[in-house]
Amino acid sequence: MRNVVALGTVSFFTDFSTEMILGILPLFIVSNLGASKAILGAIEGSAELVSYAFRMISGSLSDTFGKRKIFILAGYGLSTISKPFFAITTGWIDAFLVRAGDRIGKGLRTAPRDALIADSIPESKVGKAFGIHRSIDQLGAIVGPLVAFGLLQVIDIRGIFLVSLIPGAIAVVILIVVVKEVAIKRSINGFSMFSNIGSVVKGNKPFVLLLIISGIFGLAAFNFSFVLLRASDLGVAKSFIPLVYAVINIAHTVIGFPSGLLADKIGKEKVLMLGFGIFLVSSILMIMLSGNSLYAYVIATAYGVYMGISETVQRAVVPRYVSLDLRGTAFGLYNLVIGSTFFVSNVLFGFLWDSHGLSYAVSYSVIITTVAILAMFVFIKKYPVSKLV
Repeated sequence: MRNVVALGTVSFFTDFSTEMILGILPLFIVSNLGASKAILGAIEGSAELVSYAFRMISGSLSDTFGKRKIFILAGYGLSTISKPFFAITTGWIDAFLVRAGDRIGKGLRTAPRDALIADSIPESKVGKAFGIHRSIDQLGAIVGPLVAFGLLQVIDIRGIFLVSLIPGAIAVVILIVVVKEVAIKRSINGFSMFSNIGSVVKGNKPFVLLLIISGIFGLAAFNFSFVLLRASDLGVAKSFIPLVYAVINIAHTVIGFPSGLLADKIGKEKVLMLGFGIFLVSSILMIMLSGNSLYAYVIATAYGVYMGISETVQRAVVPRYVSLDLRGTAFGLYNLVIGSTFFVSNVLFGFLWDSHGLSYAVSYSVIITTVAILAMFVFIKKYPVSKLV
């Protein structure tokens, strides 16, 4: 568990840095830089798509070279350097470029980091390990918005972007000093990302179906930015939006470790389906609750529970389907599918909200999520845990 805790601590300080920004960034882009909700969705979706594409590349490379840490370090370093540049943005294109730089860093580190966590422990405890990592990680996501809220009382938004450099730099130092590489047997000669992908999916029908189901859900899942915009519509003052974001992250943190333990006990696919269901509930609450600013915190709580389950379990579900030496590629491919569909979902959700209203956007998400839940139910019936172990 040394690497699990160490990488959790690195993620804590990185999330401290990142979440200081993300709690205020959506309103900064829309209000200060003059972007529409559709453009906000395109920025978030595109940035995440870039991130997920780089997860595929770095994950496959980490398999090829049998090394994880160098890619993790490059990713955390790039994210740390990128975020302060939000302080000098003058338009939404500038903001997109900085956001993309930060997300490229996340893409470089995520698949190798998840593979290193999985390499460090037995498969039977992988849910617990990812739960521990996610919980430590998310503590930073709680502290970050709270610090941002406090700083907003004395400095402006652009000053917060500069301050974010400090916890990011601490994360990089801890990564260099504490995290250790885990030796893995290389069975891949030379680098061919497509060959690696072929090795992962060939004859692996359950994993391919899981990718398809995850992609369907990805077409429904909208970014937390829209929850923060809804909070603003409900009457939450701009300076209090970071507190709404903090509620999302508190719920995320509280549920992360229990969901990992539950996934190990009853099956990771079942708990992932539960996460889909809670997202469905949070989507419906977006249009059901109105007229009171306190409802923003209810919506944020439901959405945070969904995120905590999904982001813990969707990483823990992968190792069962692939061999150790191809886990980086498998994590990358899984993330690429999620990122591609997430991009489409965010652009569509923002467009529908701008052009037809929130109820149309939410109805779209509800319909697609329902299809994903039904598909996952059938998958679990066809491929119970006993057939995969």
